[in-house]
Amino acid sequence: MTDVRERGRRRPPGPSALAGPGLLLAMGRDRLGMMTSAAARYGDAARLPVGPKQLYFFNHPDQAKHVLADNSANYEKGIGLVHARRALGDGLLTSEGELWRKQRRVIQPAFQNRRLADYAGVVGEEADGLVRRLSGRVGGAPVDVLDEMTALTLGVLGRTLLDSDLSGFAGVGDSFAAVQDQAMFELSSLSAVPTWVPLPRQLRFRRARRHLQRVVDRLVESRGAAADDRDDVLSRLIVSTRAETDPRVGRQRLRDELVTLLLAGHETTASTLGWSLYLIDRHPEVARRLRAEAREVLGDRLPTYDDLHRLTYTATVVQEAIRLYPPVWILTRKAREDDEVGGFHVPAGADILVCPYTLHRHPRFWPEPERFDPDRFASGGGAERPRYAYIPFGAGPRFCVGSNLGMMEAVFVLAMVMRELRLVVPPGRQVRPEPMLSLRIRGGLPMAVCRPE
Repeated sequence: MTDVRERGRRRPPGPSALAGPGLLLAMGRDRLGMMTSAAARYGDAARLPVGPKQLYFFNHPDQAKHVLADNSANYEKGIGLVHARRALGDGLLTSEGELWRKQRRVIQPAFQNRRLADYAGVVGEEADGLVRRLSGRVGGAPVDVLDEMTALTLGVLGRTLLDSDLSGFAGVGDSFAAVQDQAMFELSSLSAVPTWVPLPRQLRFRRARRHLQRVVDRLVESRGAAADDRDDVLSRLIVSTRAETDPRVGRQRLRDELVTLLLAGHETTASTLGWSLYLIDRHPEVARRLRAEAREVLGDRLPTYDDLHRLTYTATVVQEAIRLYPPVWILTRKAREDDEVGGFHVPAGADILVCPYTLHRHPRFWPEPERFDPDRFASGGGAERPRYAYIPFGAGPRFCVGSNLGMMEAVFVLAMVMRELRLVVPPGRQVRPEPMLSLRIRGGLPMAVCRPE
């Protein structure tokens, strides 16, 4: 369809309003297919009528840079995360303005490089425990790798950012699955269904939300007066929310922050590890190179922070995995005032979509975009590629605060697993993406545990 002009302002191409009901249905059933089709049909910009809304989809690095960085002050959180607020509250993921800036200042120090060096030992110990558990399953029935990675990343999160043992909190993973399901329902229904309507998913969500609130309340209670003497994220949040004039507001803020931290702090890394292991299984040469590097760099010891810069091939494998399956698969914004993006007029109040999943497959910037090729990220590779053609952790002021910790975790875990084991997807098993708040693997990832050949 050709571009159209309205009152002298150029608008992106897109389907007619008659496509709205079908697109609304696709948003609920096939979000990745909807975005992929829009990119293939309309190119770098499209205007999509979804129900009562007009969604402006931008799929060029320069457009992403403008919305997410250069003119980020004009854009607030958009469709999806606004709706997810009903599920997650006002944590760092969904909050805006001064509240968000205050929350970021509280959490940011926990991710400084000097802290990452301290966390490296914890990651190595948790990964060692994972390898020992998996080694006990060699030759047995397939293991759901996503369950194992979720347990690992929750363990790392608890010991690093919260200085707490989360192993005793059963059911946290199931509760987060229910919260994500509710958040996506809010998105696909545009929050048209009140939360009190007793739909099965909403009942599951309410139970999950109560469970997660009990978990964070127990964490806070266990810290008690010691919060004043410690400097982990849990203590910093407790001290910060005490400053609220209304104690009820402070308690709710603390709950929202901790629920968001628990979700974001483990979900994206667990998904990244799952996708990485799936792709490695499909590419035996990649597995051989990974194993050789891990044995050369680590020998038979646990990794240290200095090894992060020596496991170079392992890092490229993670980078390529999150190119194909970015944990943050879509970024949504809403325009505060009129703007122009890539030569197209964007009216105030418009909902904006930037989709790393499609941007990372843009054929202009990624030759053979569907091919898994870690060497794309080898030293000196891709120097001609625009910076914003690759945004797996977001971009601009709201760039993921935990990206460096997540990368270190993924690199160390992959190196230690591949050094000792080979994980194989059973024949006939279909592995499909599930775009929730993060890009998960639908139905889990059962893999057989074997010794390397």
